[in-house]
Amino acid sequence: MQPGDMVLTPRGLRVRGRTLPCAIGRGGMTGDKREGDGATPRGTHGIVGLLYRPDRLARPTDWAVPIRPGDLWSDDPADEDYNLLVRAPYDASHEALRRPDPLYDLILLTDWNWPRAERGRGSAIFLHTWRKPRHPTAGCVALSRPNLLWLARGLRPGDRLIVP
Repeated sequence: MQPGDMVLTPRGLRVRGRTLPCAIGRGGMTGDKREGDGATPRGTHGIVGLLYRPDRLARPTDWAVPIRPGDLWSDDPADEDYNLLVRAPYDASHEALRRPDPLYDLILLTDWNWPRAERGRGSAIFLHTWRKPRHPTAGCVALSRPNLLWLARGLRPGDRLIVP
């Protein structure tokens, strides 16, 4: 274990002596992640980035990158940019990172199936704000906004999300 490790437990996300309530994918946890299965992949996933909405939040850390208008995430396994940040206009299937709701105001990016994605193994696994307490995600890990901010301010690239 490393100091910045986050370990998913039945009670929540354990990190730095705290257990933070969280939500995982509606499909539970899996060792065989597939695009669209709604599951959170088991394994050790490095933190590779931090994105934030500068129109809604102050920059949480020196390594955070602003989410710009037109920033998207490709989730089309047939596309050459599958599981990468892309820009609008973009014809392939994607998810908008600047959403009207606060879900993606702050996003910790993991290295799940990144940077060289295996087609169909599932696109991004983010840590982001939950819709409501413990409401399932499409496979990501979600936390309350205050807990996500606390977490983001204490993490560094290379810290790890461990999903046993």
